[in-house]
Amino acid sequence: MTITPGIRFLAPILLPIALFVGFVAILQRWSLNVNPGHCYISSWVVALGATSSALVYWALHVVYTDCTHRKNARSMDARLIPRVQGKLPGNIDIVAKSVRVWAEGEITEAHGNIFNMRPLWSDMVVTTSPKHIQQILATEFENFEKGQRFQYAMKSVLGVGVFNADGTFTLAYGCHYQLLPPLGSMWKFHRSMTRPFFTRDRITQFELYDRHADAAISQMKHRLRSGHSVDIQDLMGRFTIDSATDFLFGSCVNSLSATLPYPHNASHTVKDSEHNRPNEAHVFVEAFQEAQRILSIRERQGWTWPLSEIIKDKTEAPMKVVHGFVEPIIETALQKQKALGSARKKDINEIGDDETLLDHLVRMTSDLAVIRDETLNILLAARDTTASALTLIIYFLSMYPETCSRLRGEILTRVGPNHMPTFEDIREMKYLRAVINETLRLYPVVDSINATTFPSEDPSEKSFYIPAHTKTLYSVFLMHRRKDLWGPDAEEFDPDRFLDHRLKTYLIPNPFIFLPFNAGPRICLGQQFAYNEISFMLVRLLQNFSSFEFCKEDLPTECRTPADWTKCKGRKAIDKFWPRCTLTLYSWGGMWIKATEADRA
Repeated sequence: MTITPGIRFLAPILLPIALFVGFVAILQRWSLNVNPGHCYISSWVVALGATSSALVYWALHVVYTDCTHRKNARSMDARLIPRVQGKLPGNIDIVAKSVRVWAEGEITEAHGNIFNMRPLWSDMVVTTSPKHIQQILATEFENFEKGQRFQYAMKSVLGVGVFNADGTFTLAYGCHYQLLPPLGSMWKFHRSMTRPFFTRDRITQFELYDRHADAAISQMKHRLRSGHSVDIQDLMGRFTIDSATDFLFGSCVNSLSATLPYPHNASHTVKDSEHNRPNEAHVFVEAFQEAQRILSIRERQGWTWPLSEIIKDKTEAPMKVVHGFVEPIIETALQKQKALGSARKKDINEIGDDETLLDHLVRMTSDLAVIRDETLNILLAARDTTASALTLIIYFLSMYPETCSRLRGEILTRVGPNHMPTFEDIREMKYLRAVINETLRLYPVVDSINATTFPSEDPSEKSFYIPAHTKTLYSVFLMHRRKDLWGPDAEEFDPDRFLDHRLKTYLIPNPFIFLPFNAGPRICLGQQFAYNEISFMLVRLLQNFSSFEFCKEDLPTECRTPADWTKCKGRKAIDKFWPRCTLTLYSWGGMWIKATEADRA
């Protein structure tokens, strides 16, 4: 029998109370036997008293902790971080609407660029200051780990993969330890494994991108010619997972071979005219996204998340599908490695030109769980983040036709209407990179990453005190939209800010204001891979299509932005899609697009 997260959470709380009640009951029975006239107290009264005592103890602990923090802050000549004050106890109302207030920037207007959300009386610091983020990611990197609470919440999906790793090696699997460093950080181990697969020689294998881009564009043209829009979010997800599995594991899952979905308002006759049954890759992606959605809920619920999973681990069902998809691929690679026998290379640092990441992993360990965790973590980065970026870029091209026309002009001038772009072509197309960067500025695909002090942005003020083990988040989303960092037009979509005088005014003097790929020791190893893949696909799309149109009416009714959003501030009043976030950003209900085919003569 599997112990659910909820039972595991409640056991250490309820067990002492149950033991205490049982002890009192036994003591009373003994007392009644010795002295029959002794007053009997109901076990329910005892249980209520024990529970009340536990609550009082917890409340006193909260007060004591607050007093200790104030004392420590004074001793360090620092100050406590301003707390968000909600209307309900434990800031339950703030937590419930946290996604909305973050998206509108309302919370930073009220509380500044660093604040303590204080959900259920537990410290949770959020900062949008580039100085603080630099401290977290670079100058005091060793002081900020993901922490055991975060790792426990994520473990059922991410395991001990790179996105859930820090600290020393504590692998609970039967690895070939002689192949692993005896000490060090787990995330360093993961990065050392994957770094060789993101060198320039490997990430410029554009023939691989071209195969999958051609398949995606063919599917897109077929659907558009039938008069229906295309969910570009779904299409880009297929393109990126096919490219990622081909690049990293040497076997493509061929998700682009399945029929594309139709918009919700297409007739049943049209939908039924084709075999619209998803293939295995699509089922895998849906399950993996559901597991990520559950993780995002756990993260928002804070330390209380196990209480919503008392009956079952909600990630168990989707992860059963995910594991059922990837494990046969891994087992095949393990069998292949086993068959090599004595031909196995002695130096694990020696990587062949035709060796994939999966080939490398099975040389380092034969443990299925370790390989599976790392595989899924890398797939998450290679598929979801790049697909999200491409989706949002195409959305902006549909909303800003002058940007689309200018970008297409640059592509046709440099590459032409038919030729495959080279690495040098992509490097020289400055406006292409500016469009990508501006999209990632307004909608960074990954927003926040999880005793010291933070310096104040105002030199005249004291530093902020951060107690040890405090959950500390930074919001790239909010920082990227700060007008004091990006100028008065920070909420506007304008790729030229990465080309004109604003580049020297804002970004060059303060590079930590733009962090779509993280920074410091944990900077994304696949950054250039992502830029190349995104750039390549955009070139191919704009060689084939001259313009794009966003089809809001093809979104399911419940997924459309409410009419009153036009009265809100910032991008919320401008954009026509509903952004949501699991571990990565996505558009609720898809991103339905029509496009005009270009004359390629």
